[in-house]
Amino acid sequence: MAKKLAGTAKFQIPGGQATPAPPVGTALGKFGINLGQFVQAFNDKTKDAGGMMIPVVVNVYNDRSFDFITKSPPAAVLLKKAANIAKGSGVPNKTKVGKVTNAQLEDMVDTSDEWIVQRTGIRQRHIAVEGETTADLGEKAARAALSNAGLNIEDIDLIILATSTPNNTFPATSVEIQHRLGMKHGAAFDMQAVCSGFVFALTTADQYIRTGFAKRIIVIGAETFSRILDWEDRTTCVLFGDGAGAVIVEASEQEGKPTDRGILTSHLRSDGAHRDKLYVDGGPSTTGTVGHLRMAGREVFRHAVAMITDVIEDAYQATGYTSQDLDWFVPHQANKRIIDASAKKLKIAPQKVVITVDHHGNTSAASIPMALCEALADGRIQPGNLILLEAMGGGFTWGATLLRW
Repeated sequence: MAKKLAGTAKFQIPGGQATPAPPVGTALGKFGINLGQFVQAFNDKTKDAGGMMIPVVVNVYNDRSFDFITKSPPAAVLLKKAANIAKGSGVPNKTKVGKVTNAQLEDMVDTSDEWIVQRTGIRQRHIAVEGETTADLGEKAARAALSNAGLNIEDIDLIILATSTPNNTFPATSVEIQHRLGMKHGAAFDMQAVCSGFVFALTTADQYIRTGFAKRIIVIGAETFSRILDWEDRTTCVLFGDGAGAVIVEASEQEGKPTDRGILTSHLRSDGAHRDKLYVDGGPSTTGTVGHLRMAGREVFRHAVAMITDVIEDAYQATGYTSQDLDWFVPHQANKRIIDASAKKLKIAPQKVVITVDHHGNTSAASIPMALCEALADGRIQPGNLILLEAMGGGFTWGATLLRW
């Protein structure tokens, strides 16, 4: 009897780590094939995938034999012309207020340049002027990213904005940016994970690309934290600044290996038990006001250094890389003492750490894309570099993304 195709099954399973459990058992059990034999063959073929989700098409024949085809899902690769990197950043209008130095803050609160630098490493920050909004800064960053990538807004399928300081409670600030850019198609939405926002947004974009929902996505981090600061609280008002950064990610077929270009792996966490350590004391559903930022500084410092370890170790385990393999570490720019302590704990060499907090301050969800932009502009980051992004924010939220530029 000639062998004939009895059926086909399509599903995604982790490369090198498949088991006979669902979705394998659900998809193939009805055909009566040897699930253990399939799992062994698949894991042997994809042993270098490091657990990355891989689409598989299984053809089952009437004699219960089978063959299968694996195809690596598209990875989210950051773009710029031929070098595959897109970047853009915006800081408040320098001709009006822009840069605010520590010396200027001495006239506002009981502080000094020496006190601020010693505890935070910050020397200046940018502050949005009256009438300048998160949408203004985000739009500037998005336009710069499109220009650097040689793309038009028609080439974009989705806009994701990470921000904790939207223009309005609703609609989403991203849709205002979408309108300003002239985008009549696709979609736009905001994400709120405070200082971890950009890592959460980039991870979300990666998943949209891997599932085929979108081919090109603008990911923006934009903040006007100056609008939620208590300018009489010297422990917080000296820390934060306003700004925006943006990248464009695009689907690109890869081999499903740790040597791929683009986003290799991301790991996210949150724990609401710590919400009262870093928060804003207002909101539409509680006080009906915007409120001000409140922070238990020592507790935030302690948890920031301790908590990031798990997501970074997960990223290393998923790819087989270590801190020694990194070309660059681009952390959330919260405080130089936190950055230095984190790098030391992770055994990352100081010369591999990108630091911009000294002249930008803490720009929350904007800090990582702004730091990326600076390291790209001055030539530190080069195509093929292995880069670790890491952030922690109010909630607490924290996450890490390992990518190859």
